[in-house]
Amino acid sequence: MKYILSLDQGTTSCRSIIFDQQGRIVSIGQKEFRQIYPQPGWVEHDPIEIWNTQLQTIRDALQAAFLKFSDIAAIGITNQRETTVVWDKKTGQPVCNAIVWQDRRTASLCDKLKAEGLESYIRQNTGLVADAYFSATKLHWILEHFPHVRQKAQAGQVLFGTIDSWLIWNLTKGWLHVTDYSNASRTMLYNIHKLEWDATLLEYFNIPRAMLPEVCSSAGILEIADKSLFEGAEIPIAGVAGDQQAALFGHACFQAGMAKNTYGTGCFLLKHTGKTPVRSKHGLITTIAWGIDQQIEYALEGSVFIAGAAVQWLRDGLKLIDHAADSEYFASKVPHSEGVYVVPAFAGLGTPYWDMYARGAIFGLTRGTTKAHLIRATLESLAFQTRDVLDAMTKDDGLALKTLRVDGGAAANNLLMQFQADILGVEVQRPEVIETAARGAAFLAGAGIGLWTKDQIAQLWKVETTFRPQMNSYEAEKRYHGWQEAVRRTMNWSKIVQ
Repeated sequence: MKYILSLDQGTTSCRSIIFDQQGRIVSIGQKEFRQIYPQPGWVEHDPIEIWNTQLQTIRDALQAAFLKFSDIAAIGITNQRETTVVWDKKTGQPVCNAIVWQDRRTASLCDKLKAEGLESYIRQNTGLVADAYFSATKLHWILEHFPHVRQKAQAGQVLFGTIDSWLIWNLTKGWLHVTDYSNASRTMLYNIHKLEWDATLLEYFNIPRAMLPEVCSSAGILEIADKSLFEGAEIPIAGVAGDQQAALFGHACFQAGMAKNTYGTGCFLLKHTGKTPVRSKHGLITTIAWGIDQQIEYALEGSVFIAGAAVQWLRDGLKLIDHAADSEYFASKVPHSEGVYVVPAFAGLGTPYWDMYARGAIFGLTRGTTKAHLIRATLESLAFQTRDVLDAMTKDDGLALKTLRVDGGAAANNLLMQFQADILGVEVQRPEVIETAARGAAFLAGAGIGLWTKDQIAQLWKVETTFRPQMNSYEAEKRYHGWQEAVRRTMNWSKIVQ
């Protein structure tokens, strides 16, 4: 029996999941790590803590499965995207904390580059929008605020990478500095048409080319992990993709028009568009889905910054629930939210609004509003934001979606998935394995060593539950229009308080 070890490095936790040859989960190791908030709107992680935490989860997963490192045929990696790490090549020490994708400290720089007319160039060449979400402005900020780093960076003595690069560098004890096509396409520095780091953007942001990683295939043996980490076992690193692209692969969305939505810390809806990039006119971004055997495939993506994190806020910030899973229990105590809308713009608004300055808001409160209404409205916000994204996709490609495949922690919430089907008016399919990003990384690694073909992967994907629309269309549209009004008022308020 061959096993694949999938490293799923997320925004709030590190996980290691072992899959068997049928794509089934054998064991999971998971551990949360610190979230660092130096100032309002700033979010950081300690890269060393991430690496140590990830290593611990690997050991935990092996122990839970009663396996040895020699039983692992390959490693696949999937990661939180855009989060920016800069480290010293000689010592391996980060020059500062990682700046997380949620961080908004560079919003003013994005305003500046828009004023200077660079946004159209960014859209055309990287497929992205000019937003603090992406890596380029974060990297620029680090180089500007740590002046001694720039000189070293020009000499290639200081390296930049997203979390995948950081993990691979550590797994190979500094031997390999690479990223894959999907992660490179999230930096706002990579030309997704020419498939190279964009010289114009590197010059604009004053980023030395020498500090950037080599861009490699998403599937295929990159290198053997350092044997000292795994008791002498020679385990190839054979699959890499950003978490949302990995989830698209894990859902076997291999044909143009197929789509998936991941309900994680954020909420990310991707639609496969084939071998030709589709430029959005409705607030979506164009991204590389994966690059395998010199063949690049693309996707349209809508990014919702706060999804599962809103449920964490209910738990940790408001103390309304003890566990995230409790949200379904309390939300089911009321038939609807009684006109309450929660707009969880804690880190701005993503697709299709792209408002970096928006902040969260609650509308429709009355004396009769209860804890259950507030919890339900928070869950419903995930479904409404997904509708925002899907409507934009339909406008861009003209193809109405018939089925949405779902994954992520909140996909286990039956109430939310039913409401999602009601608000979209399409079937929502939840697979047997909802750890789809990790499974996608495993599939990529397995494909990289010849364990699976795409056709075999498609046969392994199976539906656990199908949620069909039950709400009448008039009621669904009425509730969605209420959401749109709440968002409009949120964005207006953000302009007042800037």
